[in-house]
Amino acid sequence: MFVYPEINPIAFSFGPIKIAWYGLMYLLGFIAAYWLAMKRTRQHWSPLTKNQIEDLIFYSALGVIIGGRLGYMVFYDTESLLSDPMNWFLRAPQIWQGGMSFHGGFLGVILAAKIFSSNLKIDFISLIDFVAPLVPIGLGLGRLGNFINNELWGKQTDSPLGFLVDGVVRHPTQLYEAALEGLILFLILWTYSHLERGRGLVAAAFLFYYSIFRIFIEFFRMPDAHIGYLYSDWLTLGQLLSLPMLILGLWIIINHRLKEV
Repeated sequence: MFVYPEINPIAFSFGPIKIAWYGLMYLLGFIAAYWLAMKRTRQHWSPLTKNQIEDLIFYSALGVIIGGRLGYMVFYDTESLLSDPMNWFLRAPQIWQGGMSFHGGFLGVILAAKIFSSNLKIDFISLIDFVAPLVPIGLGLGRLGNFINNELWGKQTDSPLGFLVDGVVRHPTQLYEAALEGLILFLILWTYSHLERGRGLVAAAFLFYYSIFRIFIEFFRMPDAHIGYLYSDWLTLGQLLSLPMLILGLWIIINHRLKEV
């Protein structure tokens, strides 16, 4: 068992301006994505040149931030949208109040990539295949930000991996996600995409493995308090939102295999 060290969520401040660790994790994620993207442009099959990477990261950052926030407000604050839409719309831009959704950010990046590919007349699927391995490092860093913020803890446990938090030993599901959806997923996708693959297969691998990891970890994670379980005492909103990703990833992979027969 470990004891949670109660980390200050503010990394540093300049007078009234405070810089949070969580925000820095996003910044580091974008920097890592930029560096990895530059390396991927060296491959002969790369749909992008080095001169186009800065714009790609800019579009992607907008997709992550806008999509992540709107996704949280739509998926996790639906009741407020229906009961008090004016207040909902006023709170939607207030990112500093907390609340980001991976699935919303995912949809935001997809939309941003579609706009980016259309502007440059680049094949959309090839671009998504290019982008997919750039994502996991940012996901892992984001979960480390959740750990620093002392949020998104798992269920009570007697596991030696548990952390003592507020007098209760819990699964550190943020660290589980950082490891699986961050480091492990990155290694899988980076290795798999090192060679040229069939169109859409790298993106499909991302969809498949991310959803498998997320659905698995959700069994150890506490559901959002204001939502709870959607069915019985096990189905969470995170699992439900990940299921279409799993189905789509499997469909792409199976469809590609069938075409090879």
